[in-house]
Amino acid sequence: MIKQQIMKAAITGATGFIGRRLKARLEAEGYSVTGITRNDLAGPLNGLSNKIQDCDIVINLAGAPIIARHTDAYKREIYSSRIETTRKLVNSLKLLKTPPRQLISASAIGIYSDNMVNTETSYEYTEGFIADVCKDWEQEAHEAESFTKVAIVRLGIVLDGKEGALPKMAFPFRLGAGGKLGSGNQMFSWIHIDDLVNAFMHIIHNQTKGVYNLTSPGYLRNEELTRILGHILKMPPFLTVPSFALRLIYGDGAKALLDGQAVYPERLLKEGFTFRYTIVEDALKDTLFSPR
Repeated sequence: MIKQQIMKAAITGATGFIGRRLKARLEAEGYSVTGITRNDLAGPLNGLSNKIQDCDIVINLAGAPIIARHTDAYKREIYSSRIETTRKLVNSLKLLKTPPRQLISASAIGIYSDNMVNTETSYEYTEGFIADVCKDWEQEAHEAESFTKVAIVRLGIVLDGKEGALPKMAFPFRLGAGGKLGSGNQMFSWIHIDDLVNAFMHIIHNQTKGVYNLTSPGYLRNEELTRILGHILKMPPFLTVPSFALRLIYGDGAKALLDGQAVYPERLLKEGFTFRYTIVEDALKDTLFSPR
């Protein structure tokens, strides 16, 4: 009897809410999963290389939260936690005699313009700090293309009932103080956490490369999202959080809340991927009220 070889994966950001869910799914499918820690990334290159040798897949999710006050120091942290981390990860892979078959590296839809509906093949990049971070982040991952397949996953807002953006969005409504952000006209491109994990597994199972938009096809405007969220929580929105107030709180970081991109997952759909949640009301009800 031939013993089946155990597949191995390594994840940066494995303790984050996306990383934990993905790690659990991989382990449920029989993978041995190694978490790459901050200490690993801060240590010597050969130490990191030794830790991830023999891995079939490396998944790069590391990065400081974007929605925060963007002081100069915090901007440096946002940049370093993505670009320098990815650079070190790729350099450690270069030392391996047998590199992984696939590197999946995160990015964000903040790279896109808000002037159009963006797909993977029809798109317009924007300017500014967040977009520049995404561009540099992706370029560092592309450096691994000479020895492995590189998949870039551009994440929208991930809906999860306990972690991420949704609890922060729901909290003001529970206090009766919910409302749209700024004009409310900015687009909101989202994905349910279960669909996100399934999309990662689709990319892993098919061993694909290139850019993927990890968003639901059901994007909508912030004003409409606010109305739906208020209806679900039985707390109709009656306030508007003005743009200047967000800028006072978050500085340049308010751009992540006041700008929004319409992003369509054209590639996933063409490859036959099926979203469980394409209607935001269904996704919100599931994440906010289903036991997990």
